[in-house]
Amino acid sequence: MSKKLHIVSLGCTKNLVDTEVMMGRLQNFEMTQDSQEADVIIVNTCGFIDAAKEESLNTVIDLDSTRKDDSLLVMAGCLSERYRDELSKELSEVDIFTGVGDYDKIDELLAEKQSRFSDEVYLIDGAERIVTGSSYHAYIKLSEGCNQTCSFCAIPSFKGKLHSRTLESVTQEVEKLVKRGYYDFSFVSQDSSSYLRDLDIQDGLIHLIKRVELIDGVKSARILYLYPSTTSMKLLKSIGDSKLFHNYFDMPIQHINDDMLRIMKRGFGAEKTLQQLKYMRTLPNSFIRTSFIVGHPHESEQMFKQMCEFAKEFNFERINVFSYSNEEGTSAFDMSEHIDEKTISLRAEILGEIAKESEIKSLRKLIGSTIEVIIDAESQEHEYLLSAKAINWAPEIDGEIYINDNELEQEIEFAKIYKAKITDIAGNKLLGCVIA
Repeated sequence: MSKKLHIVSLGCTKNLVDTEVMMGRLQNFEMTQDSQEADVIIVNTCGFIDAAKEESLNTVIDLDSTRKDDSLLVMAGCLSERYRDELSKELSEVDIFTGVGDYDKIDELLAEKQSRFSDEVYLIDGAERIVTGSSYHAYIKLSEGCNQTCSFCAIPSFKGKLHSRTLESVTQEVEKLVKRGYYDFSFVSQDSSSYLRDLDIQDGLIHLIKRVELIDGVKSARILYLYPSTTSMKLLKSIGDSKLFHNYFDMPIQHINDDMLRIMKRGFGAEKTLQQLKYMRTLPNSFIRTSFIVGHPHESEQMFKQMCEFAKEFNFERINVFSYSNEEGTSAFDMSEHIDEKTISLRAEILGEIAKESEIKSLRKLIGSTIEVIIDAESQEHEYLLSAKAINWAPEIDGEIYINDNELEQEIEFAKIYKAKITDIAGNKLLGCVIA
């Protein structure tokens, strides 16, 4: 009988790709959702901010408390890498520790029952993945590490400098997945707009766009995590000109006050950032997602209000709000004038409400329009509703559309593209009718 594997992927979609690589190496195991019957339990952890670190540790401890006596508990990923010495000494519950360099060697670690931390981060190149969560969409990781020096971010301290995959490596992976039936792709990394700069190629994403457009079978694509100072107007124009890549712009600007952007070491001030955002907005069917950090050291009440006013006025489709997390190894950690937790929480709540209003406003604009959607499954809300997403939206993060009517004579198929008339909104969910 095959042994059983229970695996948990925490944090970002980049982590998810690494988890899928581990699953690809462990296909001799039978996957199980019940951790109590698993012979091997793997937690791919996140170590980005305090909340993520706490979730990772709690997950490991909770899984240990209910696992079989003879099972193996493995802690992998960013948190394990970032605090390798401390965790190895203090977390006796874990049998095997590994970081961000050995995802494709997980079968060896299990066979040896030994911890390992390779010096280099793992960069997928031809490894087989078990894509999870969708039969038509896959994330494609472009690079690892980051050359930026943002004051609040610890990622370069444990992921290192930028290491890009070659264009051939990326496109070969897309081609393989297309042969398996995938047609919708999201390209991700810590700083996607720096792709290939470490290989002395300045317009890496433009080359990527042109190359992916040549792959027969790709129907839909988007790029996630653009960085303002490495995003050129030439790149934005290339996205706008593409018939395959959506005018989907995920650019975390973090703030809009010039002094705050300088303190955050963001590279760009408000003027150039606004120039980019305004150009994105001129493109047809543009969808703009951003992130803001509240409570960074030296953020005055006036700076915070300026950010709130800007968030209200610009009408982003989606806004992520992050509370500042004081991370050792960052330049902000030793700054003076730290903001108290109560103030940070209040600011996050205020900006969070603006984010909700901005999302509802963007959804209401779609009422009465006809858009392309992908039907995913029956909705968990009600048996007579189908769950769908707009074709340009990123899966899971941008929301869900309820399909409650069908004008076609045939039955709707999952993972297919349809045209739907958006008829109404219920809460933060659009309602639609399939018409073609």
